[in-house]
Amino acid sequence: MSAFAVVLCFGAGLSTPAEAQSQPQPPPPSRVAPSPVDDLATGERYHVEAAVGYWFPGSNLTVSSAGSGALAGLLGSTIDFKKDLGLTDTHFPELHVEARPVRSQKIRFQYIPISFQQSSLLQRDLLFNGQRYRLGLPVESTLEWKAYRFGWEADLLTRNRGYAGFILDLKYTDVTVNLASPLATEFARAREPIPAIGGVGRVYVTPKAAITGEVTGFVLPDRAIKDSGGHYIDIDIYGTYNFTNYVGAQFGYRSFDVSYLIKDDAGQFTLRGLFFGVVARY
Repeated sequence: MSAFAVVLCFGAGLSTPAEAQSQPQPPPPSRVAPSPVDDLATGERYHVEAAVGYWFPGSNLTVSSAGSGALAGLLGSTIDFKKDLGLTDTHFPELHVEARPVRSQKIRFQYIPISFQQSSLLQRDLLFNGQRYRLGLPVESTLEWKAYRFGWEADLLTRNRGYAGFILDLKYTDVTVNLASPLATEFARAREPIPAIGGVGRVYVTPKAAITGEVTGFVLPDRAIKDSGGHYIDIDIYGTYNFTNYVGAQFGYRSFDVSYLIKDDAGQFTLRGLFFGVVARY
């Protein structure tokens, strides 16, 4: 074999592994970032939310009602429901429904039926709705307060772990007070829609646990419009733990501070305390 053929064969043998080593490697698979919707906190994927629970407030309630008709102008006593009528604190059910057509807009409804019923022997004379209730007489009394709330929430800041925005509310208060003794039975009723404005914010401390705070209110100076006035301050601070996107539990603190003045009738209602409940979403 000639020298040229030997060199050629040796070169061919060396070229095969060199070609194998120089082959390009396939590119690594690309990493696709999760979409913002996929990264939402647990409990923030819904269009309708409903919550039910119980509220355990301490109460401070006073009311006065002037006479009407032939007794017009006869001012009523300021009646303290605990000191004068023997009221004891109790708990109330509550319902909250929220529709969210888009992520940053919410339509809200809340209903809390507040009811007290008690009996006592009067420790002083009381003048209510033109009737005098004498010292030492037994009195049966009730207070029925239907607290409705209709609202619209607009979240100006939305993040996967929280939001912040403002609330426009219409709070409708329907209060009926009834006093009955062996000598007289009278009742007074106040119904009034109250507009309110406020703010709301929520932050997720873990992907499943959130803290929410909201404050709404309205103040109308006494006798500013046709001998009327009043205020309504509503504060809610609560935590939510979402077991899944569809079910969670809530625990928090709520405060109602409400007053009204309509001619010579007035009321001052303060309810503050803890509440808990469950929430379901769709």
